[in-house]
Amino acid sequence: MVHLIFCFLSTLFIFVSLSHLRHSSAEIRRHFSGISHGSLPHHRHSYSASGSFCFNIPQSYEAVEPVDLDEFLMSQLCSGDAELMQELGEFPDDDLEVELVERECRTIRPSVPEEGVELDPHVRDCVQSYTQPWLVVSRRSIHRLHSFPTPLTLSFGLLGVLRLQSENYNIKNSYVCNMFSPVPQEKSPSLPALCDDTTRTTLTCSDFNLRALQPDHRVESLLRFSSPEELDRFNLEARNSNRYGELFGLYPPIDEVQPSIRPIPDCPKEHFGQRILVRCQTIKFEIEIEPLFATMALYDLKEKKKISENVHFDMNSDQMKGFLRSHTPHTDPSTLARSAIFSISYPSPDIYLVIRVWLSNGYRIISCVCWQEGERLSDEDLFKFLADIKRSSGQRRVKIIPGFLRLEVSPVPETVPGCLCPELIPVKPVSEKNPRAVKEVLEFPSSEVYVPHNIYQNLLYVYPLRLNLTNRLTSARNITVKIQFMSGEDPSCAMPVIFGKSSGPEFLKEVYTPVTYHNRSPDFYDEIKIHLPARLTEKHHLLFTFYHISCQQKQNQTGSLETLIGYSWLPLLNNDRLQTGQQCLPIVLDKLPVNYSLHSPEVPPVKWLENHKGLFNLELQAVSSVQTQDSHLERFCTLCHALEGKTIFPIRVGDEKISENMFEHELKLSIISLSSSGLEPLVLFLHQVLDKLFRLIMQPMVIAGQTANLAQIAFESVVSVVNSLHNSQELAKDHQGRNCLLATYLYFVFRLPDTQHEIHTSGLCSPGTGGLMAHPESRYSTLTRATATTVGFMLLQSRIRSSSNPDIPAPQSPEDAEVNNILGKVQIHKSAGKVSNSSQSSSTRPTNRKLFHEELALQMVVSTGVCRENVYKYAWFFFELLVKSMSQHVSQLDKKAVSRRNRFSDQHNLIQELLAFFLYDLMSLMDRGLVFQLVKNYCNQVLHMSTLISMRLEFLRVLCSHEHYLNLSLFFSSPASAPASPSPSTSSQVSEESSSAVFQDHKIAAMFDLSQDFKQRHYLTGLLLTELSTALDMESEGLVTFNVLQQKAINATYSLLCAHDLDQRCSRPEVKAKIAALYLPLVGIIIDSINYLDFTVSDSRGGKGKSGGPEEDPDSITPINQSVAMAIAGNPFNTLTGKTSNMLTAETSRNLLMCFLWIIKNADQNLIQRWTVDVPSSQLSRLLELLAICISCFEYRVKTHQSLLHHSVTFKKCLSQQAKARLEEALLGGIGARGEMMKRVGGELHLIANGCAFICRENLRWRKDLTQWRQTNDRQDKSKAELDQEAIISGNLATETNLIVLDLLEMIVQAVPLADCKDNVVGGVLKVLLHSLTCNQSTTFLSHCFSTLRALIVKFGDLLFEEEAEQCADLCQKVLHYCSSCVDGNRSQACATLYLIMRYSYSSASNFSRVKMQVTMSLASLVGKSSDIHEEYLRRSFRTILAYAEEDTEMQSTQLPSQVDELLRNLNSILSDTVKMKEFQKDPEMLMDLMYRIAKGYQTSPDLRLTWLQNMAEKHNSRKCFTESAMCLVHAAALVAEYLSMLEDHKYLPVGSVTFQVSYYHDKDGVCSGRYFTESGLVGLLEQAAELFSNGGLYEAVNEVYKVIVPILEAHRDFRKLASTHDKLQRAFENIIQKGHKRMFGTYFRVGFYGCKFGDLDEQEFIYKEPGITHLPEISHRLENFYSQCFGDGVLEMIKDSTPVDRKKLNPSKAYIQITFVEPYFDDYEMKDRLTNFEKNFNLRRFMYTTPFTKSGRPRGELNEQYKRKTILTTMHAFPYIKTRINVIQKEEFDLTPIEVAIEDMQKKTRELAEATHREKPDAVMLQMVLQGSVTATVNQGPLEVAQVFLNEIPADPKLFRHHNKLRLCFKEFILRCGQAVEKNKLLITPDQKEYQQEMKKNYNKLRENLRPMLERKIPELYKPIIKPRIENRDSFKRQSLRRTQDENS
Repeated sequence: MVHLIFCFLSTLFIFVSLSHLRHSSAEIRRHFSGISHGSLPHHRHSYSASGSFCFNIPQSYEAVEPVDLDEFLMSQLCSGDAELMQELGEFPDDDLEVELVERECRTIRPSVPEEGVELDPHVRDCVQSYTQPWLVVSRRSIHRLHSFPTPLTLSFGLLGVLRLQSENYNIKNSYVCNMFSPVPQEKSPSLPALCDDTTRTTLTCSDFNLRALQPDHRVESLLRFSSPEELDRFNLEARNSNRYGELFGLYPPIDEVQPSIRPIPDCPKEHFGQRILVRCQTIKFEIEIEPLFATMALYDLKEKKKISENVHFDMNSDQMKGFLRSHTPHTDPSTLARSAIFSISYPSPDIYLVIRVWLSNGYRIISCVCWQEGERLSDEDLFKFLADIKRSSGQRRVKIIPGFLRLEVSPVPETVPGCLCPELIPVKPVSEKNPRAVKEVLEFPSSEVYVPHNIYQNLLYVYPLRLNLTNRLTSARNITVKIQFMSGEDPSCAMPVIFGKSSGPEFLKEVYTPVTYHNRSPDFYDEIKIHLPARLTEKHHLLFTFYHISCQQKQNQTGSLETLIGYSWLPLLNNDRLQTGQQCLPIVLDKLPVNYSLHSPEVPPVKWLENHKGLFNLELQAVSSVQTQDSHLERFCTLCHALEGKTIFPIRVGDEKISENMFEHELKLSIISLSSSGLEPLVLFLHQVLDKLFRLIMQPMVIAGQTANLAQIAFESVVSVVNSLHNSQELAKDHQGRNCLLATYLYFVFRLPDTQHEIHTSGLCSPGTGGLMAHPESRYSTLTRATATTVGFMLLQSRIRSSSNPDIPAPQSPEDAEVNNILGKVQIHKSAGKVSNSSQSSSTRPTNRKLFHEELALQMVVSTGVCRENVYKYAWFFFELLVKSMSQHVSQLDKKAVSRRNRFSDQHNLIQELLAFFLYDLMSLMDRGLVFQLVKNYCNQVLHMSTLISMRLEFLRVLCSHEHYLNLSLFFSSPASAPASPSPSTSSQVSEESSSAVFQDHKIAAMFDLSQDFKQRHYLTGLLLTELSTALDMESEGLVTFNVLQQKAINATYSLLCAHDLDQRCSRPEVKAKIAALYLPLVGIIIDSINYLDFTVSDSRGGKGKSGGPEEDPDSITPINQSVAMAIAGNPFNTLTGKTSNMLTAETSRNLLMCFLWIIKNADQNLIQRWTVDVPSSQLSRLLELLAICISCFEYRVKTHQSLLHHSVTFKKCLSQQAKARLEEALLGGIGARGEMMKRVGGELHLIANGCAFICRENLRWRKDLTQWRQTNDRQDKSKAELDQEAIISGNLATETNLIVLDLLEMIVQAVPLADCKDNVVGGVLKVLLHSLTCNQSTTFLSHCFSTLRALIVKFGDLLFEEEAEQCADLCQKVLHYCSSCVDGNRSQACATLYLIMRYSYSSASNFSRVKMQVTMSLASLVGKSSDIHEEYLRRSFRTILAYAEEDTEMQSTQLPSQVDELLRNLNSILSDTVKMKEFQKDPEMLMDLMYRIAKGYQTSPDLRLTWLQNMAEKHNSRKCFTESAMCLVHAAALVAEYLSMLEDHKYLPVGSVTFQVSYYHDKDGVCSGRYFTESGLVGLLEQAAELFSNGGLYEAVNEVYKVIVPILEAHRDFRKLASTHDKLQRAFENIIQKGHKRMFGTYFRVGFYGCKFGDLDEQEFIYKEPGITHLPEISHRLENFYSQCFGDGVLEMIKDSTPVDRKKLNPSKAYIQITFVEPYFDDYEMKDRLTNFEKNFNLRRFMYTTPFTKSGRPRGELNEQYKRKTILTTMHAFPYIKTRINVIQKEEFDLTPIEVAIEDMQKKTRELAEATHREKPDAVMLQMVLQGSVTATVNQGPLEVAQVFLNEIPADPKLFRHHNKLRLCFKEFILRCGQAVEKNKLLITPDQKEYQQEMKKNYNKLRENLRPMLERKIPELYKPIIKPRIENRDSFKRQSLRRTQDENS
């Protein structure tokens, strides 16, 4: 049988695969044809279909043979772990619980039929269904499970509250301020006397006395330890104090794409829409002449439907009620209601509340009381009236009755005292004060409502519509109708079931319709509500009596005012079916005949009004939970119940009679036709239909001696119903695609079909036959069969004969043939022992009968065709049905007498598909070893396609979420600690290991491997870790699918560990150690997958994919360069190999690292330490690299003050919106206002942002029991308290993760022998520690980290200071950085560490010199790069270190104190020099001048000079001054080249700094220990410079830089870099070609400072270089704003012109700045060499600006009096330089005469014309602009006017002859260029510009003719013949002259 089941599962799996992959069945069949039931192919081949992807799966991916879990558990009872096993290992005996949960009844008593009435079977079943308790199957451990988040339910949270410590955080680039107070104003900088005097080395004099300061608190235990072991023990105790036990309690929840959780469906309950409460307070008219009665109801204008029943009320005064007292026998309290609760399922703006007032036929519509004519009272007229009102916006003129009505409309509160349901049963809670009743109004929804019936309800609404008596000869005009509900024909049979109206009895026997005055065909608007009896008979009918009412009694008239007109009636049942809908009845004039109620009104031979014509129209509407009102359902229910009672054949069903011979056929047809019933009635009676179908499956019938084959048809009908519900778009589904109605039915309603009390063996007898008889073996008591083998064989041969169809085999389908074919190749391999167990169990129960789950499973197997496909498609329903039925069965067994293996007769029949939730449930029901076998079979099929592998992952996620997952994985059988063996210490000698020790080490190493033994013993864990390992190792290029697989695998593992961490049962350390040991192979998997981790520092609390705007968001993602990360982790050249295409996302990487840290935290420390000893060195290096990544990924990212303020503002803005939302939700009956995420935490709270400390006195934690964290995590309107809590929690997470890393680092250092420490371990550990110091850290962690650093210095000081120059430099820099911290504790720890470095390096003079140099360089780098260094704290740290030296008694006899004192004085001097830069942070030019001066001051210290040049480069780079940044690096490279030329002379190296045209002096005795003073460092600097030149657009400079690099690379044969270099050169040259003339290199301005307030800047002039397109106002505003802040308002004035400044006219108390735009200036000979745009913008030293003037003093004048002064400025250095401003050292001026100005202007115009005409790509617009300014005659001071002024007459002064002639020649060339331009324009114009071209040509001709006389007039004196010298003599002369000049100059 197991083989058949496996084949069935294979077929099922193929179907699921098809639905996911859409492959053909032939492909799938071929794919599985070679797979037997027990094995799979050993060779994995890439699978590809339809162009799909291919990948390789390792053979180890196959699931291994699982251990027999139950046998293993039994064997462990006597083991040493019995205690743990007893507590956590075995499943509880009472784990399964079948509960009867009482229904929640809204009313004080359930609504049930009247007592003493025999109910129909259908009504009986309905009532039983509505009143019986829910049957819920639960697990007792679920209660424990709910006390902590499971992997399925875990979003985030914990039952207990974490103790979160107050933490101080040291944030990078930060300073201390109070976060919640205004930021203090920065101090305005004071300008020092600064000039470019190269003789000064410092800017200020610093003789500050350190000893005048008070030192900080010293670390007491710094020098008080006797041995390194004691120091380690002290540090360990300190680290383990106040640690958090639950790491995941600090981590925010992960995003689950498809959470594997089966949600508990909502409990069935009555349907309510949005509910509103309407209270009628006053109705009053101006004239009160009679009592008023009113009704109100809801109408939907759009649907033209009344959507609620009527509510009757009256607001009459006591006086008015007195008029009616004689007509009202008594008044029930329920009829005094004036308030009603309406329910609206489909809210719409077209819904109106209509109030009818019985005041001479009027009705009320909200805003006015309108008169309604008597002949227009129907609902159709009402809808027309409402449409008119809506269309005319209430402005339509209508008849109005003066009066008013006051209503109160509000949301329904939680409790309404005195509320009555529509059946008038009081609703809980019942008020003790008996207030006025409030009625719930029954809704008639405008559309279908798909909610199954849940309560008994049986109401009938009668609506009289119209009576037509217009043709009658009598004078009947005032007509009323009396309506009665009769149970017989006698007048006493009138039943009191009619609901009363207002102020009267609760129930009536008769009611009258209102009278319409003088109307012979009245329309009625009344609604009669009737409570139908539970059992209706043929005698029940409605009786209508028609009367004429006399309004005025005549004088001679006596007796009643009522005159009888006639009668009519309507039987309620027609063919046993309730009559509803519209009816038209005739009226009988005679007395009612006998037995009239048994016939319809058409039958009796009596006198009819108008010849039996239908005159009375009415409508019946039933609201019933027992009347199906669907023909298919009624037929099915009738025939089903015929099986139960003593029915006499033939049976009447509707209009037809069914004989006994046709009964089975008709029953089958009714079962089949269920799918044809309407969706709404099917849903309403869904529970009853499914119960009856399941009963038919289990209920074999013998009809007329023949066995009825009902089970198969009933099962197919169930499948059809399930399919219909799933396919309906109107019905809701949960996130797993389950139909919510079906899920609710399974969870709450379904129970095992109990046929014993329904099936009567006496049979249903007809007079002539044996009748219908139940099967003699129909009791539901069979527990097993005799043998399982026989049954399995019969199933294969003949589709098996079930208990319900034992004699009818089903035809064989193609699928069966395929199963037979497969089974033919299968051999039975089950052991006989298990069969015997099954046979033994058969003695405990009867034989030959199947249980419900067996019958259901059988029907699933034998189903065929579409039914079978739907079973596969909706397998969840049938599997949950199986599980619940099995659970009920198990709950009825004697568990002590029946073992798990013997609970079910043939366990294999139960498993039809190995889907996750099914097996999840079976874990609690049957043999877990068998379930594991099925898991293995399933997993071994899902191997080849990524979609199927994803299914396998989801499958395992569900199984691993089992509440007893740890037990199933046998976690208690794994060793939690290492074998007893002393761990080596750093001081012990390595001894020879014995064979037992080798074996133990091998055993320890095996615990970290995912071995076959591990996967067998810990089966589910092994499968999951195999999935994770395989997902990380899959080879795929460019497929998103694999990223999803990796994320699923990691999230599944994460969820498991999170559940363990937060499980209160696992809180003990020894239990957690056992659990951590279960996951040790995960450590190796993560280390091997380090290449896939994303080195992105992110904070998942900020959400994903969010942008914080232009400001830097601390929660934004900051990528770490991979090479940097590798260097941090000890692999600077990134030599790690492996695939990096399948990179994990940042959040997925964080989740995986959290798993790693949890294991390290909770595993046995001795075990971890032993493992680090045995691990290979390469693996250890990767482990250290992984720790560095952990530090980066969990770095603390604090919210800045600005972001908090932004959140605060956003929160305040949202308050009004939230208030509005609350009101809307309340009016619509919603859930109310949203709750906040967390409550405000009490106590004082300070945050540290940018260096600020925060303290929280309250313990905080992510709490799931408070709220759902995810719901508000991404909100933008978080309150300040929420932001504070998030910051505190994330800070504690960062602290704990870093402490875990620190613990592991300590274990590594202590475990590794001393001989192995030199090169690998200590250096790697130190790099990780230093990397942690670069991240934002808490004071707690920093204290422990510095303690570890000091321990390293004590143990391995010699190793650290000998050859690790870079590590020593990094160590000094990081420690010195913390010496400037604003937090006292951090500063104290850093001072102690720095002094210890000095103390232990003093043993070697060279080491101490190196430390001094590194400390000095670190300080220079620190103050140069950081803009927020606090010099006061740094000086205090210097004083503390000095105190350490003075108090160190052991070192007083040495030179260490004096050396330290000297070093600290030097450091203080550097600090004083560099701290001035802080004052000029907002003046970049002044700041760069200061940094330039400091750099020049370190001429004898190349290391420091290089550092400052790099600082300058970084400052320039931050301002996007890429060219200046590159120049700084070129100068740095020149410094390195000068040093290298002193060390060695290589031809391929540059010849010192001369190559760079820079002069540097270097002290030959000095040693440059920096990393850049090497050939690789030189190349690195130059490559950075080349990249910056490229960023700045100076591509030609890139070529010059690489001219220096290429020879070095060629000498080193570095062809890879050469290829990259030439590729970069190619891109540079291509950029030159593409962007040659489009580049903007810079804009230059002359800036002059005047006034004594500028100090030495007074009368200094600079050339400022600004970005390419910078206008004069921009730089003017920038300088004006800055210096106005320096001097205050009203002191600074900007000089607007460029004329020379007269100091005598300036105000001495003010400061002046003059800014002038300047252009580069070149002599004519220079222009010959500066041909390109780059050459005209590089190496610039001379600049020019012009000043127009006239002799009269005005700047502007006529052409003949306009002069121009040119001023040429020369700078000290050439641009571009390492600064953006350079001093002016020379100024030249010369003036141009008016004619020279004209010549210059005409030359400029001519050049513009030539450039526009001869462009490679002509620009028509540009050409026309230049032409228009040249040839148009209307231009002021245009060319014609210039010619007329200067060329009209020959000048009298001979000195002007040459200028005159030069101008004439300029005009000749100008007119020539104009002609060329006009012709060029002719080729470029469009057709619509022809007239423009003609006008342009005309203007040109006119200009040429006007200029012709002036251009032809020559000056004779200039054209006299001259003697030409010989050419060769002239050339010789020139050559000699030039040579002579050069010699003289030399």
